[in-house]
Amino acid sequence: MAHEKQGISGGRLGNRYTKGLIGPKEKAKNSKTTIKRLWVYLKGQKKGLYSVLLTVLMASGLNLAGPFLIGMAIDTMIGQEEVDFKRLSTITVILLMSYIFAALMTWLQVHIMVGVSQNTVREIRKDLFAKMQTLSLKFFNSKTHGELMSRLTNDVENINNSLSQSVAQVFTSVITIIGALILMMWFSPLLTFLSLISIPLGMVATAKIASHTRKHFASQQKELGQLNGFVEETISGQKVVKAFAREQKVIKEFASINEKLTSVGIRAQIFSGIIMPVMHVTSNLSFAIIAGAGGFMAARGIITVGIIASFINYSRQFTRPLAEIANQFNMMQSAIAGAERVFETMDEKSENYGENCKILKEVVGEVIFKDVTFGYEKDVNVLKNVNIKALPGETIALVGPTGAGKTTIVNLLTRFYDINKGTIMIDKKDIREIDRENLRRFLGIVLQDTYLFSSSIRENIRYGKLEASDEEVEAAAKLANAHSFIKKLPYGYDTNISEDGGNISQGQRQLLTIARAILADPAILILDEATSSVDTRTEMYIQEAMLKLMKGRTCFIIAHRLSTIRNANQILVINEGEIIERGSHRELLDAKGFYYKLYNNQFKRQVM
Repeated sequence: MAHEKQGISGGRLGNRYTKGLIGPKEKAKNSKTTIKRLWVYLKGQKKGLYSVLLTVLMASGLNLAGPFLIGMAIDTMIGQEEVDFKRLSTITVILLMSYIFAALMTWLQVHIMVGVSQNTVREIRKDLFAKMQTLSLKFFNSKTHGELMSRLTNDVENINNSLSQSVAQVFTSVITIIGALILMMWFSPLLTFLSLISIPLGMVATAKIASHTRKHFASQQKELGQLNGFVEETISGQKVVKAFAREQKVIKEFASINEKLTSVGIRAQIFSGIIMPVMHVTSNLSFAIIAGAGGFMAARGIITVGIIASFINYSRQFTRPLAEIANQFNMMQSAIAGAERVFETMDEKSENYGENCKILKEVVGEVIFKDVTFGYEKDVNVLKNVNIKALPGETIALVGPTGAGKTTIVNLLTRFYDINKGTIMIDKKDIREIDRENLRRFLGIVLQDTYLFSSSIRENIRYGKLEASDEEVEAAAKLANAHSFIKKLPYGYDTNISEDGGNISQGQRQLLTIARAILADPAILILDEATSSVDTRTEMYIQEAMLKLMKGRTCFIIAHRLSTIRNANQILVINEGEIIERGSHRELLDAKGFYYKLYNNQFKRQVM
């Protein structure tokens, strides 16, 4: 029963964040699987990747030519009776041109890779957002809005940064390592063997550090999502925060979450920062070995000084890319952690849309609940063996105390949730066999908590029927008694509604949602506490609009104000998930049962 309202609005602020803070740390998933899935998106940019690979090959080849030319230049001057300045000048010009063209190729590969990464994350972002539109309310109620926004923004941006900076760099590093190793072996196999002795030590140390780094980056992304969720909810609830003077409380809660994020972030950066010093130590050890062994070999006339100079440069070109790969690996850890969270959302089970489902062409409006049992949590039933039959055009009122299960009935009829046991039928067709999108086209919902988008009044009404003309929009507004107040606004129907709808009253927002429902022209109408938060005069306008909207439609009304449902064909009294009374307004008063007590509590001076 406590889950009835949570089915629509989610849990309380404290519970939603405390659970995230004290629960088990998020463990990193299989990085190989994540990389394979990222590669599927990258393959869509084959032309760009081939272009990047070509520029990488050209830039790497030109950079690898540099040390060879430097060695030639040194040997031209050392050990010669007469320096060949013409040869030296030619080598110098070729060397200079090589570095200039290498720089141009590097700039070009960065330019192309930025486009590749942006196009790739565009597709990831598009697929993630589209996936979110197919997920059930149960999923959204289990996650904070800020956490989901973090996955769509921060995590995707981490992927973008990693792709734009790391992929080309890894290509360059791998090609440079292979090219440098081949040239080192050509110059001196012995020196090559000696220079590589320290490399395995650095690689083992880097692998050990990286395994810890990825876990900390995953935790950092999770805590960032918690922080975003808290900030988003606190900003949205500023009126409540200020009304109860809870500014200091939310400041303390934010400080706690922020401190946890800082702690995790420090650990992630410390571990990632160790990798480069380890690689530098490995590189310097290799240079020391080359200097000692190379000097000894040069003194014996085995190799020239120019070869030693070239070899040291190639050794640097061999070890530096290893360090760069290790450094890029840190960035990739953050991207992989973000990608895991993105793909985790993509792997959530979607509501079935159109998969082996029936499509309704029209709906007459007969609704039957047969032995329906449902619970938001396993073994905790909110509804128990509920039976309802609504004939086409009938109005069914649902009344009862808070948490009795009224809103849950609406959630099941709209298939926001699916029943555990029993059957719900519309026009004798089981709604579980009907495509959700198709089903909801025949349902109109006006909720107590109105929601309007940050757009014009015209577009908010048109949301009920996207292809509607301006004339149809205005006709719906007139039927909803909203036209008169709209015309008084500064820009009429083109007036933009603020993000929280604060520039119009609660009653006016409700009238707009009724106009939206009128425009949608549903066969079955659901009114959930539609007049509970407005004044009596505004209620009269809303009631008049609702009567127009209800005409000729099967209607389900949830109301605490019992005066609004006197003319309902059936009134169902629900308590603790069961229908305990049913009948017309007069029949239930005459029975002097639960409904009679509810009615008298509202109208003590007048018993009808």
